[in-house]
Amino acid sequence: MSADQQSDDASTPGGNAWGRVAEDGTVYVRTADGERSVGSYEAGTPAEALEFFTKRFDELEGKVHLLEQRVASGRLAPEEAGSSIKSLREQVVDAHAVGDLVSLAARLDALAPVVAAQRAARKEERAQKSAEAKAQKEQLVAEAERLAAGTDWRNGANRLRDLLSTWKELPRLDRATDDALWRRFSTARTTYTRHRKAHFAEEHERRDAARVIKERLATEAEALSSSTEWGPTAGRYRDLMREWKAAGPAPREVDDQLWQRFRGAQDTFFGARDAANAALDEEFSANAEVKDAILVEAEALVPVTDLEAAKKAFRDLADRWDAAGKVPRDRMKELEGRMRKVEQAIRAVEDEQWSRSDPEKSARADDMVSKLEAGIAETQARLDKAQAAGDDRRVKDLESELANKQAFLDMARKAAADFG
Repeated sequence: MSADQQSDDASTPGGNAWGRVAEDGTVYVRTADGERSVGSYEAGTPAEALEFFTKRFDELEGKVHLLEQRVASGRLAPEEAGSSIKSLREQVVDAHAVGDLVSLAARLDALAPVVAAQRAARKEERAQKSAEAKAQKEQLVAEAERLAAGTDWRNGANRLRDLLSTWKELPRLDRATDDALWRRFSTARTTYTRHRKAHFAEEHERRDAARVIKERLATEAEALSSSTEWGPTAGRYRDLMREWKAAGPAPREVDDQLWQRFRGAQDTFFGARDAANAALDEEFSANAEVKDAILVEAEALVPVTDLEAAKKAFRDLADRWDAAGKVPRDRMKELEGRMRKVEQAIRAVEDEQWSRSDPEKSARADDMVSKLEAGIAETQARLDKAQAAGDDRRVKDLESELANKQAFLDMARKAAADFG
Protein backbone atom coordinates (compact mmCIF):
# COMPACT_ATOMS: atom_id res chain seq x y z
CA MET A 1 0.00 0.00 0.00
CA SER A 2 1.39 3.40 -1.01
CA ALA A 3 1.91 6.36 1.31
CA ASP A 4 -0.69 8.34 -0.66
CA GLN A 5 -3.22 5.62 -0.04
CA GLN A 6 -2.36 5.56 3.71
CA SER A 7 -2.80 9.35 3.75
CA ASP A 8 -6.15 9.12 2.00
CA ASP A 9 -7.40 6.46 4.43
CA ALA A 10 -6.17 8.43 7.39
CA SER A 11 -8.22 11.40 6.23
CA THR A 12 -11.43 9.37 6.12
CA PRO A 13 -13.53 8.87 9.24
CA GLY A 14 -12.99 5.12 9.12
CA GLY A 15 -9.18 4.95 8.75
CA ASN A 16 -5.70 6.11 9.93
CA ALA A 17 -2.09 5.40 9.06
CA TRP A 18 -2.08 1.87 10.59
CA GLY A 19 -5.64 0.63 10.07
CA ARG A 20 -9.14 1.14 8.77
CA VAL A 21 -12.74 0.16 9.44
CA ALA A 22 -14.75 -1.37 6.62
CA GLU A 23 -18.38 -0.51 6.00
CA ASP A 24 -19.45 -3.80 7.58
CA GLY A 25 -17.60 -2.87 10.81
CA THR A 26 -14.53 -5.09 10.24
CA VAL A 27 -11.31 -3.50 11.52
CA TYR A 28 -8.06 -4.01 9.59
CA VAL A 29 -4.44 -3.34 10.54
CA ARG A 30 -1.85 -2.56 7.93
CA THR A 31 1.47 -4.52 8.00
CA ALA A 32 4.39 -5.02 5.64
CA ASP A 33 2.61 -8.06 4.25
CA GLY A 34 -0.64 -6.16 3.68
CA GLU A 35 -3.85 -5.84 5.64
CA ARG A 36 -5.24 -8.38 8.05
CA SER A 37 -8.43 -8.38 10.06
CA VAL A 38 -8.07 -7.78 13.75
CA GLY A 39 -11.80 -7.87 14.64
CA SER A 40 -15.03 -6.00 14.28
CA TYR A 41 -16.69 -3.20 16.17
CA GLU A 42 -20.40 -2.72 15.55
CA ALA A 43 -21.36 -0.92 18.73
CA GLY A 44 -20.06 2.52 17.71
CA THR A 45 -18.67 4.69 15.00
CA PRO A 46 -15.60 3.80 12.92
CA ALA A 47 -13.56 6.35 14.90
CA GLU A 48 -14.54 4.65 18.13
CA ALA A 49 -13.64 1.27 16.61
CA LEU A 50 -10.19 2.50 15.64
CA GLU A 51 -9.75 4.07 19.08
CA PHE A 52 -10.62 0.75 20.76
CA PHE A 53 -8.09 -1.27 18.76
CA THR A 54 -5.48 1.49 18.98
CA LYS A 55 -5.71 1.33 22.77
CA ARG A 56 -4.90 -2.37 22.49
CA PHE A 57 -1.79 -1.43 20.55
CA ASP A 58 -0.91 1.16 23.19
CA GLU A 59 -1.18 -1.56 25.85
CA LEU A 60 1.19 -3.76 23.85
CA GLU A 61 3.55 -0.84 23.32
CA GLY A 62 3.51 -0.28 27.11
CA LYS A 63 4.43 -3.91 27.70
CA VAL A 64 7.28 -3.64 25.19
CA HIS A 65 8.53 -0.44 26.83
CA LEU A 66 8.43 -2.04 30.29
CA LEU A 67 10.27 -5.11 29.02
CA GLU A 68 12.92 -2.87 27.40
CA GLN A 69 13.49 -1.15 30.75
CA ARG A 70 13.72 -4.40 32.65
CA VAL A 71 16.16 -5.88 30.15
CA ALA A 72 18.27 -2.72 30.14
CA SER A 73 18.46 -2.68 33.95
CA GLY A 74 19.58 -6.30 34.07
CA ARG A 75 16.90 -7.17 36.63
CA LEU A 76 15.73 -10.07 34.49
CA ALA A 77 17.78 -13.19 34.10
CA PRO A 78 18.74 -13.76 30.45
CA GLU A 79 16.64 -16.93 30.30
CA GLU A 80 13.58 -15.14 31.68
CA ALA A 81 14.17 -12.15 29.40
CA GLY A 82 14.43 -14.39 26.33
CA SER A 83 11.21 -16.17 27.24
CA SER A 84 9.41 -12.86 27.84
CA ILE A 85 10.61 -11.45 24.49
CA LYS A 86 9.45 -14.54 22.62
CA SER A 87 6.05 -14.55 24.29
CA LEU A 88 5.46 -10.83 23.80
CA ARG A 89 6.60 -10.96 20.17
CA GLU A 90 4.03 -13.65 19.46
CA GLN A 91 1.41 -11.39 20.99
CA VAL A 92 2.56 -8.47 18.82
CA VAL A 93 2.68 -10.45 15.56
CA ASP A 94 -0.84 -11.83 16.01
CA ALA A 95 -2.18 -8.85 17.96
CA HIS A 96 -5.80 -7.75 17.48
CA ALA A 97 -4.70 -4.15 17.60
CA VAL A 98 -4.12 -1.26 15.28
CA GLY A 99 -0.72 0.41 15.26
CA ASP A 100 2.85 0.08 14.02
CA LEU A 101 3.14 -3.61 14.92
CA VAL A 102 6.16 -4.04 12.64
CA SER A 103 8.11 -1.38 14.54
CA LEU A 104 7.01 -2.89 17.83
CA ALA A 105 8.26 -6.32 16.75
CA ALA A 106 11.53 -4.74 15.59
CA ARG A 107 11.99 -3.21 19.03
CA LEU A 108 11.57 -6.64 20.56
CA ASP A 109 14.03 -8.12 18.06
CA ALA A 110 16.53 -5.42 19.02
CA LEU A 111 16.52 -6.78 22.58
CA ALA A 112 17.89 -10.16 21.47
CA PRO A 113 21.58 -9.08 21.15
CA VAL A 114 21.31 -7.22 24.47
CA VAL A 115 20.07 -10.38 26.17
CA ALA A 116 22.77 -12.41 24.41
CA ALA A 117 25.45 -10.05 25.76
CA GLN A 118 23.94 -10.26 29.23
CA ARG A 119 23.84 -14.05 28.95
CA ALA A 120 27.54 -14.09 28.03
CA ALA A 121 28.36 -11.69 30.88
CA ARG A 122 26.33 -13.80 33.31
CA LYS A 123 28.11 -16.91 32.08
CA GLU A 124 31.50 -15.27 32.55
CA GLU A 125 30.45 -14.00 35.97
CA ARG A 126 29.25 -17.49 36.96
CA ALA A 127 32.52 -18.95 35.73
CA GLN A 128 34.49 -16.42 37.75
CA LYS A 129 32.38 -16.97 40.86
CA SER A 130 32.68 -20.71 40.36
CA ALA A 131 36.48 -20.38 40.14
CA GLU A 132 36.51 -18.24 43.26
CA ALA A 133 34.22 -20.67 45.07
CA LYS A 134 36.44 -23.56 44.00
CA ALA A 135 39.53 -21.77 45.31
CA GLN A 136 37.76 -20.99 48.59
CA LYS A 137 36.58 -24.57 48.98
CA GLU A 138 40.06 -25.87 48.22
CA GLN A 139 41.38 -23.57 50.97
CA LEU A 140 38.72 -24.87 53.36
CA VAL A 141 39.66 -28.45 52.50
CA ALA A 142 43.39 -27.75 52.96
CA GLU A 143 42.81 -26.16 56.37
CA ALA A 144 40.50 -28.99 57.42
CA GLU A 145 43.14 -31.54 56.43
CA ARG A 146 45.81 -29.63 58.38
CA LEU A 147 43.57 -29.69 61.44
CA ALA A 148 42.95 -33.41 60.95
CA ALA A 149 46.70 -34.03 60.89
CA GLY A 150 47.32 -31.89 64.00
CA THR A 151 46.55 -32.10 67.71
CA ASP A 152 44.79 -28.82 68.39
CA TRP A 153 41.98 -30.46 70.35
CA ARG A 154 40.93 -27.24 72.12
CA ASN A 155 40.38 -24.97 69.09
CA GLY A 156 40.19 -27.41 66.20
CA ALA A 157 36.57 -28.47 66.69
CA ASN A 158 35.32 -24.88 66.77
CA ARG A 159 37.39 -24.02 63.72
CA LEU A 160 35.98 -26.98 61.77
CA ARG A 161 32.44 -25.83 62.62
CA ASP A 162 33.31 -22.37 61.28
CA LEU A 163 34.72 -23.94 58.10
CA LEU A 164 31.52 -25.95 57.62
CA SER A 165 29.39 -22.80 57.97
CA THR A 166 31.55 -21.05 55.40
CA TRP A 167 31.26 -24.06 53.06
CA LYS A 168 27.45 -23.94 53.23
CA GLU A 169 27.46 -20.26 52.27
CA LEU A 170 29.48 -20.89 49.09
CA PRO A 171 27.75 -21.74 45.79
CA ARG A 172 27.88 -25.28 44.46
CA LEU A 173 30.36 -26.14 41.73
CA ASP A 174 29.93 -28.66 38.99
CA ARG A 175 28.82 -31.91 40.54
CA ALA A 176 32.05 -33.91 40.05
CA THR A 177 34.31 -31.17 41.42
CA ASP A 178 31.99 -30.29 44.29
CA ASP A 179 31.54 -33.93 45.32
CA ALA A 180 35.29 -34.59 45.24
CA LEU A 181 36.10 -31.57 47.39
CA TRP A 182 33.26 -32.38 49.79
CA ARG A 183 34.54 -35.95 50.23
CA ARG A 184 37.98 -34.60 51.22
CA PHE A 185 36.44 -32.02 53.54
CA SER A 186 34.11 -34.56 55.16
CA THR A 187 36.91 -37.11 55.52
CA ALA A 188 39.10 -34.54 57.25
CA ARG A 189 36.29 -33.68 59.70
CA THR A 190 35.65 -37.36 60.40
CA THR A 191 39.36 -38.07 60.92
CA TYR A 192 39.79 -35.12 63.27
CA THR A 193 36.69 -36.08 65.28
CA ARG A 194 37.86 -39.69 65.60
CA HIS A 195 41.36 -38.69 66.73
CA ARG A 196 39.96 -36.10 69.13
CA LYS A 197 37.63 -38.63 70.72
CA ALA A 198 40.50 -41.12 71.04
CA HIS A 199 42.70 -38.43 72.61
CA PHE A 200 40.13 -37.47 75.21
CA ALA A 201 39.40 -41.13 75.91
CA GLU A 202 43.12 -41.72 76.57
CA GLU A 203 43.31 -38.53 78.60
CA HIS A 204 40.33 -39.68 80.65
CA GLU A 205 42.08 -42.97 81.34
CA ARG A 206 45.29 -41.15 82.34
CA ARG A 207 43.41 -38.75 84.58
CA ASP A 208 41.51 -41.59 86.20
CA ALA A 209 44.78 -43.47 86.80
CA ALA A 210 46.27 -40.25 88.24
CA ARG A 211 43.24 -39.94 90.54
CA VAL A 212 43.90 -43.43 91.97
CA ILE A 213 47.60 -42.60 92.52
CA LYS A 214 46.89 -39.22 94.09
CA GLU A 215 44.25 -40.66 96.40
CA ARG A 216 46.89 -43.12 97.65
CA LEU A 217 49.49 -40.37 98.05
CA ALA A 218 47.04 -38.10 99.90
CA THR A 219 46.13 -40.95 102.24
CA GLU A 220 49.78 -41.73 102.99
CA ALA A 221 50.58 -38.04 103.45
CA GLU A 222 47.75 -37.75 105.98
CA ALA A 223 49.03 -40.83 107.84
CA LEU A 224 52.52 -39.27 108.08
CA SER A 225 51.30 -35.85 109.24
CA SER A 226 51.52 -36.78 112.95
CA SER A 227 55.00 -38.36 112.72
CA THR A 228 57.80 -36.95 114.88
CA GLU A 229 60.60 -38.69 113.00
CA TRP A 230 61.51 -35.44 111.38
CA GLY A 231 64.34 -36.50 109.07
CA PRO A 232 62.98 -39.74 107.58
CA THR A 233 59.45 -38.37 107.32
CA ALA A 234 60.61 -35.17 105.56
CA GLY A 235 62.49 -37.37 103.09
CA ARG A 236 59.39 -39.48 102.52
CA TYR A 237 57.34 -36.34 101.85
CA ARG A 238 59.88 -35.35 99.19
CA ASP A 239 59.43 -38.76 97.57
CA LEU A 240 55.65 -38.40 97.70
CA MET A 241 55.88 -34.98 96.04
CA ARG A 242 57.95 -36.43 93.18
CA GLU A 243 55.35 -39.18 92.71
CA TRP A 244 52.57 -36.59 92.82
CA LYS A 245 54.15 -34.53 90.04
CA ALA A 246 54.87 -37.63 87.95
CA ALA A 247 51.25 -38.79 88.24
CA GLY A 248 49.96 -35.91 86.11
CA PRO A 249 46.57 -34.22 86.44
CA ALA A 250 43.54 -36.05 87.82
CA PRO A 251 39.96 -35.18 86.74
CA ARG A 252 39.42 -31.49 87.38
CA GLU A 253 36.56 -31.99 89.83
CA VAL A 254 38.74 -34.01 92.25
CA ASP A 255 42.29 -32.78 91.53
CA ASP A 256 42.01 -29.67 93.68
CA GLN A 257 40.40 -31.59 96.53
CA LEU A 258 43.16 -34.21 96.53
CA TRP A 259 45.82 -31.49 96.42
CA GLN A 260 44.25 -29.74 99.42
CA ARG A 261 44.38 -33.01 101.36
CA PHE A 262 47.97 -33.69 100.33
CA ARG A 263 49.21 -30.16 100.94
CA GLY A 264 47.27 -29.91 104.20
CA ALA A 265 48.98 -33.05 105.52
CA GLN A 266 52.38 -31.67 104.51
CA ASP A 267 51.69 -28.35 106.20
CA THR A 268 50.64 -30.11 109.38
CA PHE A 269 53.84 -32.17 109.53
CA PHE A 270 56.27 -29.39 108.61
CA GLY A 271 54.49 -26.96 110.87
CA ALA A 272 54.96 -29.35 113.78
CA ARG A 273 58.60 -29.93 112.79
CA ASP A 274 59.29 -26.20 112.59
CA ALA A 275 57.70 -25.69 116.00
CA ALA A 276 59.83 -28.46 117.48
CA ASN A 277 62.98 -27.05 115.87
CA ALA A 278 62.12 -23.60 117.15
CA ALA A 279 61.86 -25.01 120.66
CA LEU A 280 65.22 -26.76 120.25
CA ASP A 281 66.79 -23.60 118.92
CA GLU A 282 65.61 -21.76 121.97
CA GLU A 283 67.05 -24.51 124.15
CA PHE A 284 70.37 -24.53 122.23
CA SER A 285 70.88 -20.75 122.28
CA ALA A 286 72.76 -21.04 125.61
CA ASN A 287 75.10 -23.61 124.00
CA ALA A 288 75.85 -21.11 121.26
CA GLU A 289 76.94 -18.56 123.85
CA VAL A 290 79.35 -21.13 125.35
CA LYS A 291 80.81 -21.87 121.92
CA ASP A 292 81.17 -18.15 121.21
CA ALA A 293 83.39 -17.93 124.32
CA ILE A 294 85.41 -21.01 123.26
CA LEU A 295 85.96 -19.45 119.84
CA VAL A 296 87.44 -16.33 121.41
CA GLU A 297 90.09 -18.53 123.07
CA ALA A 298 90.62 -20.66 119.94
CA GLU A 299 91.07 -17.70 117.59
CA ALA A 300 93.64 -16.24 120.02
CA LEU A 301 95.94 -19.22 119.17
CA VAL A 302 96.41 -17.82 115.63
CA PRO A 303 98.97 -16.99 114.37
CA VAL A 304 100.73 -20.04 115.87
CA THR A 305 104.03 -19.30 117.57
CA ASP A 306 104.39 -22.48 119.66
CA LEU A 307 103.02 -25.46 117.74
CA GLU A 308 102.96 -27.97 120.54
CA ALA A 309 101.34 -25.56 122.98
CA ALA A 310 98.77 -24.54 120.36
CA LYS A 311 97.92 -28.19 119.58
CA LYS A 312 97.45 -29.02 123.27
CA ALA A 313 95.30 -25.93 123.87
CA PHE A 314 93.17 -26.65 120.79
CA ARG A 315 92.55 -30.25 121.95
CA ASP A 316 91.25 -28.98 125.25
CA LEU A 317 89.07 -26.42 123.50
CA ALA A 318 87.72 -29.10 121.12
CA ASP A 319 86.70 -31.26 124.08
CA ARG A 320 84.90 -28.33 125.65
CA TRP A 321 83.33 -27.57 122.24
CA ASP A 322 81.85 -31.05 121.95
CA ALA A 323 80.66 -30.98 125.53
CA ALA A 324 78.82 -27.69 124.92
CA GLY A 325 76.27 -29.56 122.76
CA LYS A 326 74.10 -28.51 119.82
CA VAL A 327 73.48 -24.95 118.74
CA PRO A 328 70.56 -23.34 116.83
CA ARG A 329 70.55 -24.34 113.18
CA ASP A 330 70.89 -20.80 111.93
CA ARG A 331 74.23 -20.45 113.79
CA MET A 332 75.65 -23.89 113.17
CA LYS A 333 77.44 -23.09 109.90
CA GLU A 334 79.00 -19.88 111.20
CA LEU A 335 80.32 -21.39 114.44
CA GLU A 336 81.62 -24.59 112.87
CA GLY A 337 83.33 -22.58 110.13
CA ARG A 338 85.20 -20.37 112.57
CA MET A 339 86.38 -23.38 114.64
CA ARG A 340 87.46 -25.25 111.49
CA LYS A 341 89.47 -22.21 110.36
CA VAL A 342 91.54 -22.27 113.59
CA GLU A 343 92.12 -26.02 113.24
CA GLN A 344 93.30 -25.58 109.62
CA ALA A 345 95.72 -22.82 110.64
CA ILE A 346 97.34 -25.09 113.30
CA ARG A 347 97.49 -28.00 110.88
CA ALA A 348 99.13 -25.85 108.21
CA VAL A 349 101.97 -24.94 110.61
CA GLU A 350 102.34 -28.60 111.58
CA ASP A 351 102.49 -29.68 107.92
CA GLU A 352 105.13 -27.05 107.20
CA GLN A 353 107.36 -28.26 110.04
CA TRP A 354 106.95 -31.88 108.99
CA SER A 355 107.86 -30.96 105.43
CA ARG A 356 111.02 -29.31 106.67
CA SER A 357 112.01 -32.29 108.91
CA ASP A 358 111.06 -35.06 106.52
CA PRO A 359 113.98 -37.67 106.74
CA GLU A 360 113.50 -38.78 103.16
CA LYS A 361 113.71 -35.23 101.85
CA SER A 362 116.77 -34.57 104.08
CA ALA A 363 118.53 -37.63 102.69
CA ARG A 364 117.78 -36.55 99.13
CA ALA A 365 119.18 -33.08 99.90
CA ASP A 366 122.42 -34.54 101.36
CA ASP A 367 122.79 -36.84 98.37
CA MET A 368 122.39 -33.88 96.05
CA VAL A 369 125.15 -31.98 97.92
CA SER A 370 127.54 -34.94 97.62
CA LYS A 371 126.89 -35.33 93.91
CA LEU A 372 127.35 -31.62 93.24
CA GLU A 373 130.63 -31.55 95.24
CA ALA A 374 131.92 -34.53 93.20
CA GLY A 375 130.85 -32.91 89.99
CA ILE A 376 132.57 -29.63 90.94
CA ALA A 377 135.82 -31.48 91.74
CA GLU A 378 135.75 -33.21 88.36
CA THR A 379 135.03 -29.96 86.51
CA GLN A 380 137.89 -28.25 88.42
CA ALA A 381 140.29 -30.99 87.32
CA ARG A 382 139.33 -30.52 83.67
CA LEU A 383 139.66 -26.77 84.07
CA ASP A 384 143.21 -27.16 85.41
CA LYS A 385 144.19 -29.27 82.39
CA ALA A 386 142.71 -26.76 79.98
CA GLN A 387 144.60 -23.91 81.65
CA ALA A 388 147.82 -25.89 81.48
CA ALA A 389 147.22 -26.56 77.79
CA GLY A 390 146.46 -22.90 77.08
CA ASP A 391 142.99 -23.76 75.60
CA ASP A 392 141.30 -20.44 76.27
CA ARG A 393 137.99 -21.38 74.71
CA ARG A 394 137.84 -24.58 76.73
CA VAL A 395 138.81 -22.69 79.87
CA LYS A 396 135.98 -20.20 79.37
CA ASP A 397 133.34 -22.96 78.93
CA LEU A 398 134.54 -24.88 81.98
CA GLU A 399 134.63 -21.77 84.16
CA SER A 400 130.97 -21.07 83.23
CA GLU A 401 130.04 -24.67 83.98
CA LEU A 402 131.87 -24.55 87.30
CA ALA A 403 130.07 -21.35 88.32
CA ASN A 404 126.64 -22.90 87.59
CA LYS A 405 127.43 -26.02 89.61
CA GLN A 406 128.69 -23.92 92.48
CA ALA A 407 125.41 -21.96 92.51
CA PHE A 408 123.41 -25.20 92.61
CA LEU A 409 125.65 -26.49 95.40
CA ASP A 410 124.97 -23.40 97.49
CA MET A 411 121.22 -23.91 97.07
CA ALA A 412 121.49 -27.63 97.92
CA ARG A 413 123.54 -26.92 101.06
CA LYS A 414 120.90 -24.36 102.20
CA ALA A 415 118.07 -26.88 101.68
CA ALA A 416 120.03 -29.60 103.54
CA ALA A 417 120.58 -27.17 106.38
CA ASP A 418 116.82 -26.43 106.56
CA PHE A 419 115.96 -30.11 106.75
CA GLY A 420 118.71 -30.69 109.32
